[in-house]
Amino acid sequence: MKELNNNIVLTAEDLHYVYADGTKALNGVNLEVKKGEKLAVMGPNGSGKSTFFLHLNGVLKPKSGKISINQQNIDYSRKGLLQVRKQVGIVFQDPDNQLFSANVMQEISFGVLNLGFSQEEARNKVDKIIEELNITEFKDKPTHFLSGGQKKRVAIADILVMEPDVVILDEPASALDPKHARMIDSIVDDLSSRGITVILSTHDVERALIWADRVVLFNEGRIISQGTPEEIFRKDDLLEITNLEKPTVLRIFENLQKAGVLEKNLPIPKTAEELEILIAKKG
Repeated sequence: MKELNNNIVLTAEDLHYVYADGTKALNGVNLEVKKGEKLAVMGPNGSGKSTFFLHLNGVLKPKSGKISINQQNIDYSRKGLLQVRKQVGIVFQDPDNQLFSANVMQEISFGVLNLGFSQEEARNKVDKIIEELNITEFKDKPTHFLSGGQKKRVAIADILVMEPDVVILDEPASALDPKHARMIDSIVDDLSSRGITVILSTHDVERALIWADRVVLFNEGRIISQGTPEEIFRKDDLLEITNLEKPTVLRIFENLQKAGVLEKNLPIPKTAEELEILIAKKG
């Protein structure tokens, strides 16, 4: 009998999925995600990342294999899926695929009301999230009148009001201006600081190097490697396969090592400031 590990919040075992047109989207995906982990999922477009995410909260059901949440296999009944959506929330890359209510308050209230909370309980939860995400100024606006950054924050509020164990964000800064991208990054950092498990799909290697506990690389429906950001981003062959660039600070660090300016056994810097400190010590 397999020993339970109470530190594991999500488990995918040998997931396979084929779309109706015959496209093989997942080809034997295995992954365990720890409670409170900051996980960056990376890989080229079409590598299976989004399909994998849709399995993690029961939107898609695998052709074979299984998903378990807190050691319990997903129950695909209506009641079971309501529980899954409370535990694992997804913020889609395009918020227009997620938002459907007439205005912001109705949109954020929908999920908690579906779970059976009273109008008063739901209102209290929604008010709290609206204040936390600083969206009070447009809480009564129609969702289709919002900017891209505002829609993204409402989409995140949709999920956080359910108080999930796991939040999945699929390219959260996609198509946002720098101001709103920084705002989303700040929200993600806050989630992590509160101990919520965060799974982040991103092509931003600089962000992943600084933020993630672990990087998982997808390619052709499979996980081809996983490890710390420092381990993954030093593997040039994997970066080439997955169309990723080496983080700038790491590329400069390696070049300085090759030139003999820095020793080979130094700790790997994650930021320009950390690299400057290493250089200053050498000087």
